[in-house]
Parts: sequence; C-alpha cells; structure tokens
Amino acid sequence: MSMKRRDFLAAGLALNFSSIAIARAQQGGATPDRAGRAAGDGGGGDGRGRGATPTRSAKTTRMFKSPGLYPNALAVMTDGPGGLWIGQQKVTPQNAPTYNLPLDPDRDEMAWLVDWNGKLLKSVQTHSRNTSGMAYGDGCVWMGANTDPYGIFQVDMNGKQITHRQIPLGIDGGGGGTHGVKWHDGKLWIAALRLGGILRVDPKTWVPEVLIRVSSEERPRLHDVAFDDEGDIWVVTGNNSTSYAGGRAGLNKYDGKTGQLLMTVELQPGSCDPHGLVWHDGRLVSCDAGIHPGWKGMESPHTGYIFSIELV
Repeated sequence: MSMKRRDFLAAGLALNFSSIAIARAQQGGATPDRAGRAAGDGGGGDGRGRGATPTRSAKTTRMFKSPGLYPNALAVMTDGPGGLWIGQQKVTPQNAPTYNLPLDPDRDEMAWLVDWNGKLLKSVQTHSRNTSGMAYGDGCVWMGANTDPYGIFQVDMNGKQITHRQIPLGIDGGGGGTHGVKWHDGKLWIAALRLGGILRVDPKTWVPEVLIRVSSEERPRLHDVAFDDEGDIWVVTGNNSTSYAGGRAGLNKYDGKTGQLLMTVELQPGSCDPHGLVWHDGRLVSCDAGIHPGWKGMESPHTGYIFSIELV
C-alpha cells in the first residue's frame, strides 16, 4: 500500500515535532541521559535547582478491594457522580500457564466505576485485552490494551466502542503495548512500552506531540502516569524481578512544564505492587493487579487492593 504525499508529510511533521518536544523537555535542548535527565538537571529540595536529584521513600496503605480481578488501571471520574474508574486486566492464553491462573472464556474486560469507599456504581464492558492503563475524558473511558490487538479503545458510558487506534509512531502501523493511559487538559498521555516513555497525543487527530523518556537501566519497568494539583507528572517505575520479594517499585516525578526529573521515590519493602496511578485529594492512589511479569500469579499479598501512596 503506497503512502500519499500529504500523509507522508504529516507523519514527518509529527515525528519532527516529537523529537523537538523531547529535546525541549530536557532543559532547553540538553541531551538527556537514559533516566530522562538533562545535563545539569536535578538538585535543590524539589529537584528544580542544580545538584543531585532527590530520592524519597514511600509507604502504601490499603483502601479497599477492587470489585473483581485483576485491577491494573485507574482513572478519576471527573463527571457526575464522581468516583474512581478501575480497569480489569485478564490473563491471556500466553501468560495464563506462567501465572498458573485460569483463563476466562469471556475475553472482554470491564471498566468498573466505584465510589471512594469501593462501592460499585457502574460497569462498562470493553473489547480491550490485557488492559494496562486507562483514562476518562470526553465522556468516555480509554482502555490501553497490552496484548493483541493492542492500541487504545475509546468506549462510551453505554459500552459502545467509538474508536480503536494504535499508539502512534510505529513504522509498521503497530503501536505495541502500553502500561498506562491518562487524560489531562484535553490530551491523552500514554505510557508507551515500545518508546520507553510517556507520549502525549491529541485524542481527536491522534497526532503525537510530546515524548518524555522514563525507562532506564536501573528501572526498566514503566507503568502508569498521573498528574498532581501543580500539573507535575508522576510515573510508576520498577526493576525486572522474578518474585514479589525481589520487586523494587518506585516513582519518578517530572516537572509538567519542562519534563525535568524532579524526584525519584522508592517504595518500602512489603508495599503493595503499583500498577495504575491517579492523584486524588492531595495524594497518589494505585492498584495491585496480582499479576506481575516474572512473578507467580497473585504472589503479592496485596492482590486486588486499591491503595494510597504516602511519602515518608
């Protein structure tokens, strides 16, 4: 299939704009390292000055259990009646034997709306698969599929699928997997595994606008993203591990205006295993899916819980 000239130019402009955005997000065009830091980055009490990027410790506190297994995505309901959206991630035919968990014959996955005490308010069925990340915006849930057919599923409140599109910038049209999706100021932010960072996309035109590099050698796992009240960006990170005991989950905090890395956070041993992430009432809230690559199924003692994250 040949590409029309205007399509080729549009793709080239999108790629060029993303490249410029990456550079500008790293302190005026300085070359970033693998952790997303620009030369001269970090320092100060909040990481906005010079010096080493500060590191903090955090603990987790259980809030309530998800309406069902396995919760791997969160989004704040910004319309009435309010509450918290929880995205379900089912095991796949490929990973069910590894986790030693049963395969559900119904492959569709749910978006559950609950109040902040965990009471179920609404359920929306979606065609997403192995959901890992969701957003709410423009009257729809946006579900990130982490296995075939991949992509982002836009679904309205009646369960009608509005769009299904691949993560942009795939040379062959395939976008690969995702571990997070968020709606912020009318834009969609996607934790794109193939790109190793969080990608801002216009949800109407599907043109990519900004990429912030997150994945690093020390913390190769990239998960969900959230925006705090100041507009700064929090991203779940972690190491590659073969057990709950060996997991080292954490967070990166970025300046929402420049993309500069402000802080890294390490979760205390014994914490819940973070997957989805939102900001609500001045704190971070996450979910423990109970399925984690390299671990046994439901190995985390906090499987299925929604929990808060507090810096200590």
